Amino acid sequence: MQEVTPSESAAANGGSSGVAVLDRAFAILNAFGPTDDQLSLAELSRRTDLYKSTVLRLLGALEHGGFIRKLTDGQYAIGPQPLRLAALYQRSFQVGPVIEPILQRLSRDLGETASLYVRQGDQRLVLFRVEPTRAVRVSIRIGEEFPINKGASGKVLLAFTDTQDPRWEEVRERLWAVSHGERDPETASASVPVFGATGDLVGALALSGPKARFDMASTITVALTTLLECAKRATVALGGRGDRFDASIARTTEEGFLPSENLNARNTA
Repeated sequence: MQEVTPSESAAANGGSSGVAVLDRAFAILNAFGPTDDQLSLAELSRRTDLYKSTVLRLLGALEHGGFIRKLTDGQYAIGPQPLRLAALYQRSFQVGPVIEPILQRLSRDLGETASLYVRQGDQRLVLFRVEPTRAVRVSIRIGEEFPINKGASGKVLLAFTDTQDPRWEEVRERLWAVSHGERDPETASASVPVFGATGDLVGALALSGPKARFDMASTITVALTTLLECAKRATVALGGRGDRFDASIARTTEEGFLPSENLNARNTA
C-alpha cells in the first residue's frame, strides 16, 4: 500500500467530498491558475502537496478523460473537456441568449468591459463578458473567479443572496453598487442585479474600466442609469418584474451619483 502523507490526508479530509481520489484529482485541476498555460509535474506536486507518484498517476487518469493534456515538452495543460462542461454550465442558466446581446451593446455604447457575475460560495464567477475594442480596458476571462467581498458585483451578489445581512440594505434599496480600486487599485466598477421569473437573483450585471475613467460623478451616473435600464430589460426578458427598477432609475437620473457615495463605496467591501 502506498504511503499517504499527513498533508495528503488533510487534503482528502479538510472540506473534502469524502472520496480521497476525487479530491486529489480536483486539487490538480485547481492548481492551474488564470495565468497558467502549463505546469510541470514538480510544480503540480508542490502546489497540491501530493507525492509526484500520486500526481503522475492521477494525471494519467485525467488525461484519459480529456481534462489534462500532456505536452511534447513533458509539461501539462488543461484539456478540452472543461471547455465542454463550461458551455453546459453556461447553458444551464438559460440566460445567454438574453444577456449576451445586452452585454455587447453595453460595452459598445459605453466603451468598457461588460460582464455578468454569479455567486459560487465565497467567490464571484465571470459567467459572460464582452470587452471593448479600446486598447486600455479591464480584461477578465469567462470562468475567472474573484473574492466576493471585493468589487461592485460582489456587493450586489451578497446583497441579494445574504438578504438578512444589514450591511447590504442600502444596495438592496437602491439596486446598485460601485467600487473604486477594491480588487485592483487601477480599476473601478458599477453593478446592478438581474432577476428571474420568480424574483430570485440571476446574477450581477457589471461595467468595469480603468479607475481614471470612472472618477467623474457624471460618468458613474451614466453608467448606473444605463446598467439599470439594461438590467430591467434582461429581467423582463427572463420573465421577471421590470417595474422594480423604475424608482431606482428615476432617482439615479434625477439625483445622480454623489461624491460621498463614491467615498462610501471605497470603504464598504
